[in-house]
Amino acid sequence: MQFAGDVLDMSLPMAEEVLARFKADERFANHKKLLAAEELIVKERALQVDQQAPDFTMKDPDGKEVKLSDLRGKVVMLQFTASWCGVCRKEMPFIEKDIWQKHKDNANFALIGIDRDEPVETVLKFAETTGVTYPLALDPGADIFAKYAVRDAGITRNVLIDKEGKIVMMTRLYKEDEFASLVQKIDEMLK
Repeated sequence: MQFAGDVLDMSLPMAEEVLARFKADERFANHKKLLAAEELIVKERALQVDQQAPDFTMKDPDGKEVKLSDLRGKVVMLQFTASWCGVCRKEMPFIEKDIWQKHKDNANFALIGIDRDEPVETVLKFAETTGVTYPLALDPGADIFAKYAVRDAGITRNVLIDKEGKIVMMTRLYKEDEFASLVQKIDEMLK
């Protein structure tokens, strides 16, 4: 591995090895070369709009399994979240009010909050404290999240998928204008 000034010059497998070795060590958490390795991985693995959404099977808190591909024919919004995420807590009431309450009775729409690597008791309490009524699913080990982003990358993230299973929009964090675009896109797709 060679570092040229601030530029990280390494292959994708090498960047993944660097991230795996040093990400958990708090001494390196914000080291610019570790952050550059993470950025390289994100760029190399990044899902793009118009790509097929990676398939997966998720379980709700009651243990019922749902496979993403079984939702084909519906507009699907995935919201990656966790109880410890302050931005998620800020965004979730808006998802509830501006998206879920508007479209929950539409048979052509599915919204699923996917809680990253938390036990079922935490997820249930999280839903209660945030006041959301949309379905939440479990993501033990962040294995589902890792299909859409670097496993340890930040959340909140939303992925909007069309009826054919293609990604049509992705958002990161909560920005009012971007969220308004997401709401508008969902409304258009469900006309």
